[in-house]
Amino acid sequence: MSTPEVVELRRTSRRLAVSFAALMVALVLVIGGVVFAVVIAGQNESIRQSLIDAEHLDSTRDAAPGIYIAIVEDGHTVISPDAPAGFPDERALSRTIGTGEPVDSTAIFAGREFAVRTDSDSGRVVQVAVDRHESQEELQRLAVAFAAAALVAVAASGFAAAWMSRRAMRPMAQALALQRRFVADASHELRTPLTLLSTRAQLLRRRVPDEDRALALGVDEVVQDSKALTEILDDLLISADPRTPAEQTDVDLTAIAADAVRSMKTEASDRDITIVRSGVEGPVIVKGARIALTRLVMAIVANALDHARREVVVDVATRGGNALIRVGDDGPGFPPELQSRVFERFASTRASGEATTGGSRHYGLGLALVAEVAASHHGTVAIGRSLSGGAEITVSLPLAQ
Repeated sequence: MSTPEVVELRRTSRRLAVSFAALMVALVLVIGGVVFAVVIAGQNESIRQSLIDAEHLDSTRDAAPGIYIAIVEDGHTVISPDAPAGFPDERALSRTIGTGEPVDSTAIFAGREFAVRTDSDSGRVVQVAVDRHESQEELQRLAVAFAAAALVAVAASGFAAAWMSRRAMRPMAQALALQRRFVADASHELRTPLTLLSTRAQLLRRRVPDEDRALALGVDEVVQDSKALTEILDDLLISADPRTPAEQTDVDLTAIAADAVRSMKTEASDRDITIVRSGVEGPVIVKGARIALTRLVMAIVANALDHARREVVVDVATRGGNALIRVGDDGPGFPPELQSRVFERFASTRASGEATTGGSRHYGLGLALVAEVAASHHGTVAIGRSLSGGAEITVSLPLAQ
């Protein structure tokens, strides 16, 4: 069975082979164009020199094969005995006789193309014609040779590019496969302790009297958090398994935002921060993976709590055909040096692993995951300033049709 890494390797190899072959074709065309230009220039110079040399001959019989001469002197015209039909060019002769200026032209005699020069020489007018047939055949042979060379070069370069690209990208495919195995193995190993944690939390909840509201609420949050962790592990396992595509369902962003606010209220309260929900109250439905979108919202809210002073606002709205999730805080905002790379991994003004004001470690990964989840749902994510002057993160996702 082909893994996604193998499939992508093959696709990339084909793209590289096609690109390299196209480059070779372009190079052959450029080289061919230069060679043809040089050859044509050489042929033209050779023909021009032959015309000039032939016009000084004393007799039409002294011309080399393929060169024909017409001499007009004292009103008499002498023509090469084997001249083609239509030679000489009377119009060019009349022009030179009348003006005394040389005339260079191209004419067709007996169905073939000739280079023609008409000039006055020592009191006479001479017209010389040189057959271009041999030059044209030379260019045709050169074109056939270049076409054959181009076909061989394209085939060889395509084969070589495919072979080299496969060799070059195989380590990357192996690394991606190793990463998938690590994620799958780690997620699988964590499922057992999380299942035990969830079970024990539920047993503890049964023993907590409903009258003790604070304790019952705390244990309920532990049960919900353990359930969320189990769902995240399931999402990671699905992402790591190439045989199982992520399930796309109708997801209510309003409900996810409300759950995120409810889940984070205890942490916000411990930091003396108020977290509130605003915007649309009714359902805002998008198509996607509920667990992944929950991770997205939780990551944005957690980031806001890390930087807020007193308040975090989670707003859900719609605009056009998109759903908007805006999370703003009243903190210092994004520093200028971080704004261009805020969604990159390990992008942070703190050192890796440095604790936040809430005591938790910070690695600069949360917003990178937000950007990846948004992109996988055909959405976008952007940063800005909140109404309170702090940072605001806006995620835009297409509404379900």
